[in-house]
Amino acid sequence: MSAVAIWHDVECGAYTADLPLWEELSSRADGAVLDLGCGTGRVAIHLARRGFTVVGLDVDPDLVAALAERAEGLPLQPLLADARGFELDTDIALALAPMQLIQLLSGSADRRACLSCIAARLLPGGRIALAIVERLPEPDGDAPPLPDVREVEGWVYSSLPVDSAEGDGEIAIRRLRQTVSPAGALSEERNEIRIRTLPAEQLEREGEEVGLVALGRHAIPPTDLHVGSTVVVLGRAE
Repeated sequence: MSAVAIWHDVECGAYTADLPLWEELSSRADGAVLDLGCGTGRVAIHLARRGFTVVGLDVDPDLVAALAERAEGLPLQPLLADARGFELDTDIALALAPMQLIQLLSGSADRRACLSCIAARLLPGGRIALAIVERLPEPDGDAPPLPDVREVEGWVYSSLPVDSAEGDGEIAIRRLRQTVSPAGALSEERNEIRIRTLPAEQLEREGEEVGLVALGRHAIPPTDLHVGSTVVVLGRAE
């Protein structure tokens, strides 16, 4: 397994707070589900194991390769593509963008391109559900979270959230990644992810600009390791 896939598993694989919502929305969808930014399959595999037909899309070949290996025997099609422009073999009833995927795009033009691409393959009555972080919570004085840890073939991988900061139209999330070899040698590196600040109202307006309509919002509660999210639901205007 590549280092990219391992770190994705370490930092994202244990997150489950959003799964009940994705499963509920999938149960209402009459057709295939598209998981945007699927990574190694945290959401896509969860849904496929429950009988939903899923397309898992990601732009990283290492992540898609890991997904393809894990998806064997499941109703799950891995797809290496960019969320801003892709082609599908089938129309979809539901598109999901978990874990702030839409905020990783560089700006409004890229978000509209993504939404427009989804809308072009959305079945009548189809939905798009996009998880966003609208703002960071105020510091509460609690102890810092524990690191995410995973062992792979004798190597121990640890990712510790160091801090997060909001400013100048984006949110920066910083982690300390540590690796311990089977012989006990320690190495570490800093990792930073930046996501664009995005209020739900703005995302709904951008959806309207490409022919979608706002259909409501859902809340995903915070956990000890993750902030809460707002899920914006859009649909194709009839």
